[in-house]
Amino acid sequence: MEETTLEVDGMSCGGCEKNVRTALEALEGVSSATADHTASEVRVTHDETLVDRQTLSGTIEDAGYEVAG
Repeated sequence: MEETTLEVDGMSCGGCEKNVRTALEALEGVSSATADHTASEVRVTHDETLVDRQTLSGTIEDAGYEVAG
């Protein structure tokens, strides 16, 4: 398992955090996701052979948020 931290813009509340977590945890290979809107940060624990950083970023963007960097 690998932990990936992403800087995410556009999260402004606990509901936003839940939307991001739900979207990420629906991916095969993701075991957990935490989001912190005050830090603009998302941490994801995942199987790197099943889901990569690009897939994580795309999923967050599909949920309506912007991944920085």
